[in-house]
Amino acid sequence: MNILFVTSTRIGDAVLSTALLSHLVSRHPNASITVACGVLPAPLFQDIPCVRRVIPIEKRRFAAHWITLWSDVVKTSWDLVIDLRASALAWTILSRERRTLRTNDSDTNIHRVTELGGLLDLDPPPDPKLWLSDQADNQVADTIPEGTPVIGLGVTANWLPKIWPAENFVALVQKITGATGIIPGARVAVFGAANERSIAQPVLEGLGEGKCIDLVGKIDLQTVAACLSRCAIFVGNDSGLMHMSAAVSTPTVGLFGPSPPARYGPWGDHCIVVESSESYRELVGAPSFDHRSSENLMAGLSVEAVYEAARAIYRNVGKDC
Repeated sequence: MNILFVTSTRIGDAVLSTALLSHLVSRHPNASITVACGVLPAPLFQDIPCVRRVIPIEKRRFAAHWITLWSDVVKTSWDLVIDLRASALAWTILSRERRTLRTNDSDTNIHRVTELGGLLDLDPPPDPKLWLSDQADNQVADTIPEGTPVIGLGVTANWLPKIWPAENFVALVQKITGATGIIPGARVAVFGAANERSIAQPVLEGLGEGKCIDLVGKIDLQTVAACLSRCAIFVGNDSGLMHMSAAVSTPTVGLFGPSPPARYGPWGDHCIVVESSESYRELVGAPSFDHRSSENLMAGLSVEAVYEAARAIYRNVGKDC
């Protein structure tokens, strides 16, 4: 069975789409799946069973990337095409069955995973899942050596207004790792991309070298996933890292302000959302709100609120490294 799976260019949305891939792999274990996705998330699909090929979509002017993709897949006779980008591609190539999803981001009360599951009439929807390569697993031993438990931090995001202040992350870690904290003496791993170092640097400096494992821009995405799986707990902004943590079953605390948690919160019983005292609708509905603004909108989320959420989820589903 030949399946073409077209998914997102963004890491977070691509990770959430693995919910459908997980179902396809389970239902069609002998299938040959081709995944077309953005360049950034492409490595996450390479080790999924049944995935025979990953086609990175590199955006080009005048949407020429779609023409390139079409020329790459048009010669194959597909049994199923799933297009989560709602492009015309599925209707211009030969396929026995097509499923296309037109995202409805205006309805912020429907979680993206639920929406994805509906495409294949899956209720409840399957969980997003990341498969870890042996090579990435082996690299973890050098990146995060055995020892005391590790707290993962996702201190960056793709939009400044939803980034929790650096001093709050530092205060949270001090509270969690203190003598009376959730995980006394724990180490801390700070994750982020190379181009996000300026955002992560105040957290790294606030924590100090002795306690902190600096992984910002230093490891590939597959190794990031493997390292996240070794963390005892993860705390992070609404970002691709947050969804990756949830998809490797690490207890995950998602921090939300000017983005809708009901729509994009981390998925699973091992996850918890902490929302700003000013809700998403209050923040984005304010007369002064401007999506192009660089003003931070996470001031309403206290260290104490995040700590209590972390304690609750860690006590329920906490794990050792």
